[in-house]
Amino acid sequence: MGATTKPLRLRWAVPPTVLIALGGGLLYTGRSQYNKQLLLQAEPTALFSSSSARNAGKLSNNSSEHSGRGNAGQGSREDTDHGDGGSIWTSVMGKFEEVKQAVGSPEWIELEHIKNYITPDWTRLLPLSVQKLQRELSMARGSLADDIWNEAHDPDLNPEILRQAKVRVGDTLCKEELAYRHKRQRYATKALASYLDIPESDIHPDDVPIIAMCGSGGGLRALVAGTGSYLAAQEAGLWDCVTYTAGVSGSCWLQTLYHSSITGRNFHKQVDHLKNRLGIHLAFPPAALKLLTNAPTNKYLLSGLVEKLKGDPGADFGLVDIYGMLLAARLLVPKGELGVSDRDLKLSNQRYNLASGAHPLPIYTAVRHEIPVVENLEDDKKRGKPEDLIKESKSEAWFQWFEFTPYEFFCEELSAGIPTWALGRHFNGGFNVKPEQISPIPELRVPALMGVWGSAFCATLSHYYKEIRPVIKGITGLGGVDSLIQGKTKDLVRVHPIDPATIPNFVLGMKDQLPPSCPESIFRSKHLRLMDAGMSNNLPIYPLLRPGRDVDVIVAFDASADIKRENWLSVVDGYARQRGVKGWPIGAGWPRASEQPKETAETLREPQNISQQALDKKITEAQDRSKHHNNTTTPPGNNHPPTDLDYCNIWVGTTQEMVSGKEPPPSKRLFHPHDPDDSESNFHLMRPDAGIAVVYFPFLPNPAAPNLPSGVCSSFSKSFSAAIDPSKPVFPQPGSIDPDVDDFLSTWNFIYTPEQIDSVVGLARANFARGEDQVKRVVRAVYERKKADRLRREERDDRQRMEGFVPL
Repeated sequence: MGATTKPLRLRWAVPPTVLIALGGGLLYTGRSQYNKQLLLQAEPTALFSSSSARNAGKLSNNSSEHSGRGNAGQGSREDTDHGDGGSIWTSVMGKFEEVKQAVGSPEWIELEHIKNYITPDWTRLLPLSVQKLQRELSMARGSLADDIWNEAHDPDLNPEILRQAKVRVGDTLCKEELAYRHKRQRYATKALASYLDIPESDIHPDDVPIIAMCGSGGGLRALVAGTGSYLAAQEAGLWDCVTYTAGVSGSCWLQTLYHSSITGRNFHKQVDHLKNRLGIHLAFPPAALKLLTNAPTNKYLLSGLVEKLKGDPGADFGLVDIYGMLLAARLLVPKGELGVSDRDLKLSNQRYNLASGAHPLPIYTAVRHEIPVVENLEDDKKRGKPEDLIKESKSEAWFQWFEFTPYEFFCEELSAGIPTWALGRHFNGGFNVKPEQISPIPELRVPALMGVWGSAFCATLSHYYKEIRPVIKGITGLGGVDSLIQGKTKDLVRVHPIDPATIPNFVLGMKDQLPPSCPESIFRSKHLRLMDAGMSNNLPIYPLLRPGRDVDVIVAFDASADIKRENWLSVVDGYARQRGVKGWPIGAGWPRASEQPKETAETLREPQNISQQALDKKITEAQDRSKHHNNTTTPPGNNHPPTDLDYCNIWVGTTQEMVSGKEPPPSKRLFHPHDPDDSESNFHLMRPDAGIAVVYFPFLPNPAAPNLPSGVCSSFSKSFSAAIDPSKPVFPQPGSIDPDVDDFLSTWNFIYTPEQIDSVVGLARANFARGEDQVKRVVRAVYERKKADRLRREERDDRQRMEGFVPL
């Protein structure tokens, strides 16, 4: 960051004070401070001290299913049986005690102060009197937990417990989703006619584009901004044309609320609900304890916890479970805190909202971190496995994506899934089994899933360091520290200081039935450890590219905290190549700034000495590629810098096969707002080999956003804003806020005033309005292309029939 005065903004949920061990030193940064203070205790000569090196095995041997605190590996811990009911509750209270005292363990690094960085800020508000929950969780006869467990076995309340589940293997869509698509197509036909002002009788159902809409991660910022974006799309008539929505983190919470009884599938009600509920911190002790210990909300919020711990004794209970309960207490409880609905607790119940095809199908996402086990690599070496393959696998780690819909919990990489109503059950060999002496349990509850979907704090140490690296590089004398840490990336990427949540592994015992590319660790662990999908990609594009969904248009609303630094659309390029996805627009997303010649030279210089002439040639080639890539940027005369995108940005891919081994050129940006001639854009969209059209809305400041209607600011907002910064207006306007600067829009903020919500929603609506006409032109062009394709096919089929006709 150098001499810049811009405060540090991190994407993960981190506390105001950051203390991170860097070799022998400590770096301190304040949330909104403009200065950086380095407290050097010793010369930073190594990332890990000699005593920490004794734990090197723990650092390097973490696999993807956790073997102990501080990683996400596999092993004995996740398979531990807590024993009888009494010991389960003792373990529960012990976990609460652990959360109160510390989160994470210093075993993987010398200085315990690292916890102050890793621990999410909201955990500091967890009540010291959390033992009050012990009365509610007691399994004594007549206790709340006893009542919950008895009702868990009532088939009238939980009819799914009478059903036997099995694993579905294959790369097709489940039959329930196929049936939904047929119903949604009829509904979308009518909506498209209204949206494009075409008589409904003129629209053939096969010509209706399959449109998907997705929202990014970003905590409450993504929830509030995404609600505003979806509301704008609904007001424009686009929402009813959409077949799928997909979310990461806060956008998953958005979908949960939309399909709840609280909002009734009405975004105006959803905005009102957020204004009623986000004024109190999700972990504020009095409010949280009241809901967790008083009827009727205590039973509503604690049922999933009781069912998980009593019905799945081997499962861990940790910070993510607490997080899910707190989220549900704040988001899934309506104003007045009395009209709670048990129906909102099960994801599969959302299928009732989809029965007529009147609403888009929601897709929720999480990821599992697969990391090779070093001991296994050594075994491979002993067995004579080639050294180059061993080195390659040692450095290889990836995230497996899991999707949740009201119909199915599925992993494309495994080509396997189970009914959503069977979430929480154990499986073996493709069929659900139950632990001895335990009856079938109901579907895993939504609060637990909300915690999983939004558990960004389960990031690896590599992710955490990535967030503060700009600060490190900007401090004179710390270049050596940065180089040391960068050299330890393969170690840091193996460590998850905070345990991800556990879900029973539904593919246990199915090695011979699944693709050979599946990692060995997936078949050895009783539980899957799942976490926030934003650790892989903060936009949920991958599930929308799944075979069978055949999405024609993707409208992506990106409220990430690092929009310009992380090109989440471009990350999809590698996925599309790996999966053989045709039609994805290569190179879509935020263009990277051109490299300075010095930086380019350092990047391109090889270890051995090369001639200056050869080096100059490489630099020239790199600059040429950069110029070619910048055909996606705004033209001269625009106020934005040359590498900036606008409020609405559009690309289209191609399904044409590449005949050479060369990389395809970056996709051209279409419908540029400063280019009045859109004939070329229409041409690209309507080509027979045109692929997926991507419409990208980054959440940018918009000084031209209209002001909100005048009104009286609430006394709560006045006192709240004055307590934070008296110099700032208590009634922020959409045109005055900047998502990249304003503190209340940081990912770790868990309090929004009603006026702040109005301003964020207003900004999202204003930004959508800037691209509304472009979106409509894209939808119309894709519709016309599909219509032309269908007419050509029908003409060809008629001609073939005529040529094959032989008169008697």
